[in-house]
Amino acid sequence: MLLFLSSLLSGCVETNILDKIGLTTLVGYDLGTEDKMEITAVIREVNPEFQSNVEIITTENDTSKGNRMKANRQLSKKITVGQMRVILFGEKMAKENLHYYIDLNLENANVSNGLYMAVVEDETAPLLNYEYKNIDDIGQHIFRLLEQNISQEYMISPTLHETAHDFYSIGRDIAMPIIKRNEEHIEMSGIALFKGGTMVSSLPVKDSFFVKLVRDSFKSGFFETNLKEEEMPPGLLKKPSSEIPIVFDAIRSKRELKLIDASTPEFDLNLKLKARVLEIYPDVNLGDPELVKKLEKTISKNLSNEISRVIAHAQEVESDIFGFGEKYRSTVRNSDLTKEKWHKMYKNMKVNVDIEFVILRNGVFE
Repeated sequence: MLLFLSSLLSGCVETNILDKIGLTTLVGYDLGTEDKMEITAVIREVNPEFQSNVEIITTENDTSKGNRMKANRQLSKKITVGQMRVILFGEKMAKENLHYYIDLNLENANVSNGLYMAVVEDETAPLLNYEYKNIDDIGQHIFRLLEQNISQEYMISPTLHETAHDFYSIGRDIAMPIIKRNEEHIEMSGIALFKGGTMVSSLPVKDSFFVKLVRDSFKSGFFETNLKEEEMPPGLLKKPSSEIPIVFDAIRSKRELKLIDASTPEFDLNLKLKARVLEIYPDVNLGDPELVKKLEKTISKNLSNEISRVIAHAQEVESDIFGFGEKYRSTVRNSDLTKEKWHKMYKNMKVNVDIEFVILRNGVFE
């Protein structure tokens, strides 16, 4: 009886709390006028009948707390940040410096280290304030979009904890997903590359596979690539085609990175991938084990070239999103490595990419 009464009392307390507060689920940061900060907050309000209403408020002030005070003046309920799941940065703000905003949220005990961070093409306010026909809660929708793509391994994971780790690590830089509005939809459009706290470039969304492959180990997921006709070994194609799209899944990868020359520096990057080919068009002759081996070598060479291209672009903009510098620092004793020193070395770094691609079994071919 006592346990039953205590549960009723605790339930009443929770109801009263929800009735008096607004739950901030997403915050978007943009550059305001005259060096001010513009914040767009997605706030969910719950009434006594447990029906919820989503408010989107944009304010401008010198500080984050000042923006919260302004937003509070427009609502009948106190704003809280304990349920915040996503932080978005406008592209212009990301190209300034996110150091302050990373620290601001990292030091707030009410903010979860597991929330996602992402960059928005152009500004966050227009994306969040747009009236979507099929999206009732824009904050929850963007959270689910990021969560689903990260869990399916289509995109790198950009939690606050991981972002702060990369920012403060010597020999590693930040990478975040980029999202945009495409008419009535919101979609992933690329990966933002950072040098320190400043966004310096981006990669198209299809390159997220290569970035993740170099940074982490793959456990599952789909990937599509196009093989050129001239890359295909003789006898594999049943009919000529300029490009051969191929899709594989159930990827399991193993990554091994070795520093072989500290002066250059030079690394050997060895990747082993095991996958099941799901689709390939036009149809190919995979009944011959020798032809399967040739296809494996063709895919290995294709992936190696693509990964080398992505690494070269990251070197050009001095963004070590892969953590080569961390490997260098942990291998070379008394390196006295600093962020500035590593970024200079990183531009001249050499990486020998070697990929072993193994087809586990055949799927469906068209």
